[in-house]
Amino acid sequence: MARKLHYSGRYKMRSMSIKKYNTLWLSLLLDAIGMISYTLPGIGEFTDVIWAPVSAWLMYRMYGGLDGKIAAGLTFVEEILPGMDFIPAFTLMWLYRRIANRK
Repeated sequence: MARKLHYSGRYKMRSMSIKKYNTLWLSLLLDAIGMISYTLPGIGEFTDVIWAPVSAWLMYRMYGGLDGKIAAGLTFVEEILPGMDFIPAFTLMWLYRRIANRK
C-alpha cells in the first residue's frame, strides 16, 4: 500500500511540473502573438486595439487572483500603447509566479 502511494505522489509531482511548463509555452506563444503587430506596418496599431482586451482577459484567466487582475491591467496598458509590444508580459508573469511560489 505504501508503495502505491509513493508512485501516485511522484506522478502528481510530475504532472504539476508538466503543467508549469505548458503554461510557460503558452505564455511565450501569447507574447509572440502580441509582438506580431511589429511585422504589420500600418495594420499593427489596429490589431493592438483588438489584442489589448483579449490579452488582458487571457492574462486574468491564466493567472487569476489579485496578481492576475493587476497583470491583466498592466497587459492591457502595455498592448494598447504604441511601441510597447516588445515587453513579454505573459512570460514575466510566469516568472513572477514561479519565484513567488518558491517562498
